[in-house]
Amino acid sequence: MNAVYKIENIHRIDSPAIAVYPAIIRNNIESALRIGDIGNRKGLRPHVKTFKTLEIVKVMMDRGISKFKCSTISEGEMLGMACAADVLIAYQPSSVKAERILALRNRFPKTDYSCLIDNRLTADMLSQKFISHPLSIYIDINVGMNRTGISPGEAPGLIEYCFGLKGIHMKGIQAYDGHIHEKDVVLRKEMTDAIYHQVKAIQQTVLNKHGKTLTLVFGGSPSFSMYARKTDVECSPGTFVFWDAGYAAGFPDLPFEVAALVITRIVSIVDGHRLCLDLGHKAIGSENPLPRVVFPDIPEVKVTGHSEEHMVVDVPDTSKYQVGDVWYGIPVHICPTIALHQSLCVIENNRYTGDWEIIARNRKISI
Repeated sequence: MNAVYKIENIHRIDSPAIAVYPAIIRNNIESALRIGDIGNRKGLRPHVKTFKTLEIVKVMMDRGISKFKCSTISEGEMLGMACAADVLIAYQPSSVKAERILALRNRFPKTDYSCLIDNRLTADMLSQKFISHPLSIYIDINVGMNRTGISPGEAPGLIEYCFGLKGIHMKGIQAYDGHIHEKDVVLRKEMTDAIYHQVKAIQQTVLNKHGKTLTLVFGGSPSFSMYARKTDVECSPGTFVFWDAGYAAGFPDLPFEVAALVITRIVSIVDGHRLCLDLGHKAIGSENPLPRVVFPDIPEVKVTGHSEEHMVVDVPDTSKYQVGDVWYGIPVHICPTIALHQSLCVIENNRYTGDWEIIARNRKISI
């Protein structure tokens, strides 16, 4: 493990925990701003779903970032608390969530909130609820993720329908390409270029008919560098802030560094080759196959078991370890890992200095 990650007063941190390194976070933000020469900050709309933390939002805003993307109402409330100028809730709301969006707008009038839609029924519902103060919307287009969104061929019809509704305001198009995991940079560029031109054609159709240029919001962290060089796109990476073992292995061309580690301790030594850590399902994202975490200081480790509060691992010789020993791990997927913890342990100059509350991990803050 690089010496920059070592924590001199680790005895003050109970485990399992997440340690974050503000200096590396700031470097990752600077790297994101440099990609594609986004010097004016207009092309970067970071997704806050990875970090869910007010302090990091403020770091971004101090660097001139004013537009954000989020997934939940609580994340939207966090951004309102930070006085963010422009917030896209990248989720199609139910009627109940629409009421909460209305409450967000009333609570934080300085923040311009918008959301996604992919069908006429939702468009009608939102138009009725926001008839007195129209809500900005983005059309969610399915470009291959096959999770949400309207097909590109049907998108112009939905856009045309929305132009006829008084309670919503057509603002843009979102095309999320989370299905693209190509390590090969050339192939990744070919795939993202195809998506860009497909959606660009829809934008041009709307411009020709209505004289309005819809904002284009594209991609996540893996495809960020592909879209960032296009001057008419807003990019919405999220994981870049903390990075993780999965993305580091899959996208070595990207300049980001790991800024969040899990801290775990040995709680039991089972036999000569097996020991147990306090890093269970409740402490690290567990949607991926094992190992789910990488231990840079112990490359020979093999994760063999995982349950609610325990992680069982095999090593060549457990006599090298003692109960209570600290291990530093890099999550394979940092985003769901963050949501499992209440706070982040802030590490500056190799010392634990305090905590940042993961305020938006809850489904509800106050709204």
